[in-house]
Amino acid sequence: MHQTILITGATSGIGEATAKLFASKGYSIIISGRREDRLKALAKELESASYKAEILLLPLDIRNRQDVDCAIENLSPEWQNIDILVNNAGLSQGLDPIHRADVDDWERMIDTNVKGLLYMSRKVAPLMVSRQKGHIINIGSIAGREVYTNGNVYCATKFAVDALTQAMRKDLLEFGIRVSQVAPGAVNTEFSTVRFHGDTQRADAVYKGYSPLLASDIAEIIWFVASRPPHVNVNDILVMPTAQASASHFSKKSD
Repeated sequence: MHQTILITGATSGIGEATAKLFASKGYSIIISGRREDRLKALAKELESASYKAEILLLPLDIRNRQDVDCAIENLSPEWQNIDILVNNAGLSQGLDPIHRADVDDWERMIDTNVKGLLYMSRKVAPLMVSRQKGHIINIGSIAGREVYTNGNVYCATKFAVDALTQAMRKDLLEFGIRVSQVAPGAVNTEFSTVRFHGDTQRADAVYKGYSPLLASDIAEIIWFVASRPPHVNVNDILVMPTAQASASHFSKKSD
């Protein structure tokens, strides 16, 4: 059966890897992200002979409620039957104690990780309710299970994702809509580069001395969650590198 997936934050990392994997499985893909040039490049790749996927671009910033509303409300009928929503867009900004942190960093994390997820879910969930089917998969984090030093607001946003996932599951239960969370530990993507405001040297150091997860690892887990039979809902998956035991406990080897 032909199915459609909408992936936020598809311009890099987990979102991009997820788009490629689901395209290889025959899905029609709606890819959303801020960087339109990257969306176009990804769409070109997914439409190539390697994938032959049907692609729709939604270039937008999920922090902007009006843009999200407009994008979903103006989907053509053939794109409105969204089977899976992957709320992947998210970020961390800064790694400072609460009394020295940049408030602008807080605003961006809250607006993206919490409000953006809510804006997109609020527009897509009614489409699923009307069809009495669908699956929402929220990308959480180990930071939503335990707080680590200087993680303060980022951790708070991911704790919110965990709570919202549980709340969505209860609210949408009667409509047959599945709601899941995939919560990774350390994944080698642009995450740390964004956190450290483009300081690639500091970002690279985060992943030295051990083998972190890759974006493709998480994409495969998202596929597993999404591809279970309709009567099966994977509520929650916490996944970390073998060398990571908690949010801040790693086994790293020196060079």
